[in-house]
Amino acid sequence: MSAWNGDDPVKEALTILELHHAAFFGIAEVATRTGHPVPMDTRGWSQILVSLLYGVRGMERQKGADLDDGSDVKAACTWHAIDTPRFNGVLKAGTKAVTSNDIASLQSMPHLFFVLWDHNARAEARCRIWVVQTQKDHSFRDMAAAWYRKRKSGEIKSDNFQLHPPRGRDDNVFRNTCGNLAYPKLFEAVLAKQAVQYTLTHYTPEILETGFCAPENSGP
Repeated sequence: MSAWNGDDPVKEALTILELHHAAFFGIAEVATRTGHPVPMDTRGWSQILVSLLYGVRGMERQKGADLDDGSDVKAACTWHAIDTPRFNGVLKAGTKAVTSNDIASLQSMPHLFFVLWDHNARAEARCRIWVVQTQKDHSFRDMAAAWYRKRKSGEIKSDNFQLHPPRGRDDNVFRNTCGNLAYPKLFEAVLAKQAVQYTLTHYTPEILETGFCAPENSGP
């Protein structure tokens, strides 16, 4: 079942971006003046945005995956960030679930989405979405397997597998000590400086089935 009611998911996604931007920066000044973080749920906005573009609903407030087909969404936002934003908890570890702590956890996840809210020299705001076919992507699975091996051997103690996205950069490379990969980009929209609306700059829905990660500097 489609997650949206309109005829144009991209148009609706752009509307969501503008609502998010207005909500975030509408309260940002007050939050700063009163000494508090900006009260914005990056995770929630990102899941809604992915549902619109992917056409798969969320879990209706149930626990488990983020989307009804078992896919997950990871989000990071650099706007007014206090620490260094990154994608956290990318791989399942440290839980009692049967498929946790092993690459088998990727078998029940059709897609893994990454949503980054940032900006660059040309854009006041930008939103990019990358997607991994976690059951089929050999480069991503090799990186995941390497991390699980290091965790099992005790070389890595943490349960939190983090990926460092291209914050403020225009490339598609995520970095991690177990592998730097270029990720398939599904969507990008930017709010140019002094513009009033987001502009779509990239949308390739076919990569949901054809896109794969590649080692950094491996070429197109």
